[in-house]
Amino acid sequence: MSRRSQRSRQRVLILVQNLPVPFDRRVWQEARSLTEANYEVHVICPRTPRYPRRREVIDGICVYRYAPGPEADSSVAAYLVEYSIAVISQALLALRVRLRRRIAIVHICNPPDLLFLCALPLLALGARLIYDHHDACPELMVAKGREPGGRLVRLMARLERLTYRLATVSIETNGSFRAIALGRGGMRPENVFVVRSAPAAGRFAGAEPDDQWRRGRKHLVGYVGIMGSQDGLDYLLDAAADIIGRGRDDVQFVLVGDGTEVPRLRARAADLGLGSQVEFTGLISSDHQLGSILATADVCVSPDEANAMNDISTMNKIMEYMALGKPVVQFDLTEGRISAGEASLYAAANDPQDLADCILRLVDDEALRTRMGSLGQQRMRTHLCWEAQVPQLLAAYDRALGRQ
Repeated sequence: MSRRSQRSRQRVLILVQNLPVPFDRRVWQEARSLTEANYEVHVICPRTPRYPRRREVIDGICVYRYAPGPEADSSVAAYLVEYSIAVISQALLALRVRLRRRIAIVHICNPPDLLFLCALPLLALGARLIYDHHDACPELMVAKGREPGGRLVRLMARLERLTYRLATVSIETNGSFRAIALGRGGMRPENVFVVRSAPAAGRFAGAEPDDQWRRGRKHLVGYVGIMGSQDGLDYLLDAAADIIGRGRDDVQFVLVGDGTEVPRLRARAADLGLGSQVEFTGLISSDHQLGSILATADVCVSPDEANAMNDISTMNKIMEYMALGKPVVQFDLTEGRISAGEASLYAAANDPQDLADCILRLVDDEALRTRMGSLGQQRMRTHLCWEAQVPQLLAAYDRALGRQ
């Protein structure tokens, strides 16, 4: 019997709290890959104005959405409200799905490390738990301003440890996260699988540059990503101010994305006098339009702050830049260097002036840009693209189900 036919009747329930699907690209790629391998996939996620339907079937995947609570600010009370609503809503939906269908695998995606609570009744009924480790929550709390040894950080560490203890298998986004699973998670090596986050090889196929994004200037520097407190956009604004202050009116910056910090960042850009040389586009969900912006860019930036969280994290935006053959500038972070290799220049930690120097070095050297972009694109095509991750994803499922 083929592996495909062996999987044909297994049902999977994926729980994700952070973003809805299909907007959460990693989770959606996992769900589609599992469906193509003949798993029956159900996903529970939050509802948003863009994805308002409570239930729908997309590409053969059953999606159930709940109304989330208000997005948490930095207070413990706000986290408690947001996550309580998420856990209760997901638990009720999970039980509703289980009443109709036997579930073989519950696949939980953090943050937060609370979703095991929703899975407990299903585990008691025989399901196996896969922990898809997207963010190191203790380090994430510190990056958001919490004291390293504070009560909330210690609680996050306990919840992470408990999640690992309940998991049959864990899926990690990179080698640094695998070390967490083996270390403080106490997982056995054979139960830990690295499935990197990366775009599919053909995601931006056919993307064409559009010089309107240059706004009449010779060079374009691009950023794509979330704009939260830990994403380093202040460093990029400071670098842009440095570049403009050197009299470089030939460089346009386009910043694509949304997040809690956008209003403050827009106000700060105005205070710095950046004017029309720095453009905030807001969220762009169209791959065609996003691909066009990245295809137009001469240089792409990942300004994530050098801290314990970002040092061990793989940045999706770097993968997207490389997929389109764009050279990258970032601070020197462990996993950032592992991802990009020679496709990136590395600025001194949290130094906006050095970030500006690296940007201008690439802006002014077309041959270097071309060489680095080609190296990055080759890395993506050979071993970093999503297609290269699917065998590990399926191997993790085989392991969770007790298959050799």
